[in-house]
Amino acid sequence: MVEAVAEPPVERKLVEVVERIARTAPASAEHRVVIEPESPWKIVDFGDLWRYRELLFFLALRDVKVRYKQTALGAAWAILQPAMLMVIFTYFFHRMGKLGSGDMPYSLFACAGLLPWLLYSQAVTQASNSVVGSERLVSKIYFPRLLVPLASIGAVIVDFIVGCSLLVFMMIWKGYPPSAQFPVALVALAALLMHATAAGTLLAALNVRYRDFRYVVPFGIQLLMFATPTIYMELPAEHGKFFTLLLLNPLTPLIDAFRAGLLGDDIPWVGLCMGLASGVVALVAAFAVFRKVEDTFADVI
Repeated sequence: MVEAVAEPPVERKLVEVVERIARTAPASAEHRVVIEPESPWKIVDFGDLWRYRELLFFLALRDVKVRYKQTALGAAWAILQPAMLMVIFTYFFHRMGKLGSGDMPYSLFACAGLLPWLLYSQAVTQASNSVVGSERLVSKIYFPRLLVPLASIGAVIVDFIVGCSLLVFMMIWKGYPPSAQFPVALVALAALLMHATAAGTLLAALNVRYRDFRYVVPFGIQLLMFATPTIYMELPAEHGKFFTLLLLNPLTPLIDAFRAGLLGDDIPWVGLCMGLASGVVALVAAFAVFRKVEDTFADVI
C-alpha cells in the first residue's frame, strides 16, 4: 500500500488562497466568463494578474520566509552580503590592484555599484528557478503562471531595500548626502528591474523544459559581473574590444546612472535612455515567450 505524501503547509496555504479567489469571483450576468480565442497581441492579461494580486503577495512572502528560514541572522544577510563583497573588493582591487574610482572613496563607489548589481543578479537567478521550484502548485491548480517569477523578484526587492541601509550608512560616513539628481537613480533602478524581469521570466520558461539552465545561469551571472562596471569605472575607448563589450552590455549605463544620480556624478543620459528602451523591448519579448509556453508547464514540469 502506497502512503500519501503530506502536502507542505506553505503549498497548502497557497492552494487555499487560489481556491478562495476562484470562489469569490463575480458570478453576476455583468461578469459572466466568456471563453473566446485570445488575441495574439495580448501579451499580458493585467485583469487576471490584478484578480490574483493576493496570491502574488503570498508567493513573495513565501519566498522571503523560505530564504531566511532557520538562519541565525535572518534578513541581516541582505546587509552582510554586499558589505563583505565591498570589503573584499576594496582590499584586493583598490589597495592591492590600484583600481581607481575618481574623486569618490572606493568603498562607497563599490557599494553603490554592488547593490544594484546584486538586485539584478539575484532577481534573475531566483526568477529563473521559480517555476520549477513551484512544481506542486503549478501542476495542481490554475493561476496566472507569470505571478511565480514576479513574486520571486518581489522578494529580492525586499532584500535590496534592506541592503540600502548599508549604502545610506556609507554615504553618511563618507560625507556624501543624496544629490539633487536622486530621481535619476530611481529611473535607472526601474530600467534595471525591467531587464532583470525580462531575463528572469524568459529563463524561467526555458528552465521548465531545459534543466541545463539551472547550471548555466549562475555561471553566466558571474561572467556578466566582470563585464559590468560594478567595481571599476567604465573603460575609455582606447581599450578596444573591452570598451565595445561594455557598450554592448545594457547594464553598463544603468549602473553608472544609478551611482551618478545617487552621488552627484555625470549622468550618461544617452546610455540611460537606451537602457530604458531596451528594457521595455526585452520585457515585451520575454512576456510574449512566457505566454506562448506557459500552458504546457503543468505537463512538462
